[in-house]
Amino acid sequence: MSGPDLGHIDSWVFDLDNTLYPSHCDLFAQIDVKMTDFVSRTLSLPHHEAKALQKRYYTEHGTTLSGLMKVNGLHPSSFLDYVHDIDLAPLNGLPDLSTALATLPGKRYVFTNGSRRHAENVTKKLKIDHLFDDMFDIHAANYLPKPSEESFDRFFTATGATPETSAMFEDLARNLVPAHQRGMTTILVRSARDWGPVADEHPGHPPHVHHIADDLAQFLGTLSFMPRTRP
Repeated sequence: MSGPDLGHIDSWVFDLDNTLYPSHCDLFAQIDVKMTDFVSRTLSLPHHEAKALQKRYYTEHGTTLSGLMKVNGLHPSSFLDYVHDIDLAPLNGLPDLSTALATLPGKRYVFTNGSRRHAENVTKKLKIDHLFDDMFDIHAANYLPKPSEESFDRFFTATGATPETSAMFEDLARNLVPAHQRGMTTILVRSARDWGPVADEHPGHPPHVHHIADDLAQFLGTLSFMPRTRP
């Protein structure tokens, strides 16, 4: 079955967690637990208060880390190192994604609110790390997480990608809003769970989402690429 024609795309931009691997692997459940533990230990809070503060920071600042930095003056490296030290065994035995990625014409990027080390560890476990031209992480974004507009602007400055010829793959519809506004082709990779403290405010198929994928590798395998005309 043929899919949409994305022959105009020369930059393929992928979120990491729950996008390059399916949400049923539940890696973020481990990260979520470790974030609560970190907040509890660092701020000397009972577990239930740490959990509530973690989610409040997510709502008010975009990520728990942003809240800890702005409100508590936390240095980010200790947080990122701790919460991303997780067991990657749930990624074992996933269907091969490398063939589908390798056929994409142009450059491929990871754009994550996590750390570069986490992105490298996950993509290496999936055996696709060699297929990416660069990884743009929360440090490169100056700790301004998606869907911050400045985060996207920094991504384009750092990579040299052109929004109109870039495709963005994300499991959170809200993170595709600034992508759409900048002219990117947007693909929502449907996830079984939204890890935010409130439900995604863009349910279903919102107008800023061009395409929806239930299975990333399958979606990539259906794409058709028309030959480009030389200028």
